Amino acid sequence: MLILMHVLAIMGGVSIVAASLTSAVRTLVLPRSMRDPFTYGLFTVVRGFFLIGNRARTYSERDRIMAFYAPIALLLLPVMWLTLVGIGYMFVFWGLDISSLREAFFLSGSSVFTLGTTTTTTVLGHVIMFSEAIIGLLLMALLISFLPTMYAAFSRREVAVTRLEYRAGVSPSGVQLLIRFYTYDMIDLFPELWNAWENWFIEIEENHTSFPSLIFFRSPRPERSWITAAGVILDAAVLTFAVLDTPRDPRTYLCYHAGYTSLRRIASVLSLSFPEIPDEHTPITIARTEFDEACDELAQAGIPLKPDLDAAWQTFKTMRAHYDAVLVLLAAVTQAPRARWSSDRSILLSQTRRQLQDDRG
Repeated sequence: MLILMHVLAIMGGVSIVAASLTSAVRTLVLPRSMRDPFTYGLFTVVRGFFLIGNRARTYSERDRIMAFYAPIALLLLPVMWLTLVGIGYMFVFWGLDISSLREAFFLSGSSVFTLGTTTTTTVLGHVIMFSEAIIGLLLMALLISFLPTMYAAFSRREVAVTRLEYRAGVSPSGVQLLIRFYTYDMIDLFPELWNAWENWFIEIEENHTSFPSLIFFRSPRPERSWITAAGVILDAAVLTFAVLDTPRDPRTYLCYHAGYTSLRRIASVLSLSFPEIPDEHTPITIARTEFDEACDELAQAGIPLKPDLDAAWQTFKTMRAHYDAVLVLLAAVTQAPRARWSSDRSILLSQTRRQLQDDRG
């Protein structure tokens, strides 16, 4: 019976170590989206502490507190992995007939942190100690090499977000962006805009699905957010395509397609629920009256609009449905600053979901 317990302890310890290494590879090395239960669980727990403890009254104070969420969770990852590796090797050492779990714990801790304070007398024990020390060093090296890559991606993301603020204002919207471009005679810059943001959407899809922690890294200034910036560009592209009486530029549609596809794939990483195949009957969080108000603003700025606004509304509604729920959900999850037609839609989103369920029922 005792022999069976020791064998089970070794098998269990090896399984824990293997699961820890798999988690680290999925999170730091694997260049594709693959959800890891350990990493997801850690970020969820840390987020719960931040949400419960965040009693700030103003958004700027809440933003300042939540800015620590992703970095702290990221720094806790090696702590979690090293702890699991230490526990796994503790069971392995105990299974190899170390006299007590207490001694096995000290031996495992000394090995994983390369302290050398505790040792063993057997050759097999030394081999296992060396393997644990190598794994501990490997995990720390992976995190150290991972951080510069992730922060470089964060920097590239934020450069575009900052540039958008200069072009569309501190609290930008798709409507405001179009008005500024027409008011300041920057129409010739539209092709550059669509090309640049198509590339931006493609890059954030790659980075934010491979490194999901980037989703929660907040902008240097509280009034900026990568998700509200994405909403501004998508709304501007849809309004240009559906409402403006101007020659159609295929680059507008390419930017729109890259945008909603990237947001949907990023939302899938977080297991957010949204309509899979939206169509003209899929409800959105934008009311017809809000659409008409936006058209009035565009017309007052001297921007040519299509004569049939009913048809324009149907086109806008169908195109917006591809990213409406995803945009609002990501804005809510990341606690984005208030912005028109994105982070101000949280209440309307629940109503939309109920309407969608009623339509399906």
